[in-house]
Amino acid sequence: MGMPSPQLLEEFGQFFRLLSEPARLQLLCHLKQGPMDVASLMEATGFSQSHISRQLGQLLRAGLVSCERDGVRLIYRADDQLVMDLCALVQNRLRQRLEAQLQHLRGG
Repeated sequence: MGMPSPQLLEEFGQFFRLLSEPARLQLLCHLKQGPMDVASLMEATGFSQSHISRQLGQLLRAGLVSCERDGVRLIYRADDQLVMDLCALVQNRLRQRLEAQLQHLRGG
């Protein structure tokens, strides 16, 4: 795999900017627990309806969540395993850095 094109790098940047918002990550984590509607997400997060709807709209456009109608409610699902895999990788990396810092502080 060679050097990515400028267009591909721009796509990468947009994807990571999307994931850089803690509110969107929090919504994704809740949706990985199971499908939820906006009212349930409001209760789980304390976010306003408009904030959740705005964040879900961005996640929908990026293909990271899906939505289906259940009567008058819209039910959202986090379908993309990629985000959880990326979060696991980052979490492992942060743990390794913190363990190395702790080891260094202990003189080892």
